[in-house]
Amino acid sequence: MTEATTAETGAATGGVRTLLRLEGLVLFLGMTVLYYKWEGSWLVYVVLFLVPDLSFAGYLAGPRFGAFVYNAAHVYLAPMALMTFGFADDSPLVLSIAMIWLAHIGFDRALGYGLKYPAGFGFTHLGRIGKDKSTG
Repeated sequence: MTEATTAETGAATGGVRTLLRLEGLVLFLGMTVLYYKWEGSWLVYVVLFLVPDLSFAGYLAGPRFGAFVYNAAHVYLAPMALMTFGFADDSPLVLSIAMIWLAHIGFDRALGYGLKYPAGFGFTHLGRIGKDKSTG
């Protein structure tokens, strides 16, 4: 497999990348503070916080499928739908799950772990992650 370039993966660079990472940090902090104000269980928070990372297992079936599964667990669509449903149905458990899930996504984005491209795990919309293989 050849190395993918930034142009091939469409990764954000410069100030846009910085803004996206700051946006992730604000999402993480905001959802964590909201969860605190909600008086949710911190044991539940700790246990559920890393659940979306189980999507890494998708990479066992290859980079294309792995990227699909990882991205499905790391986009705002499902947790925002859960949050909307939780408010509409007045469901504390659903709201708690949504807040924790969004906090996880924000944390990942703040660290630079973006949505994945099929070129491989290290190719994200926030730029390349991991060791640069071209430097040895």
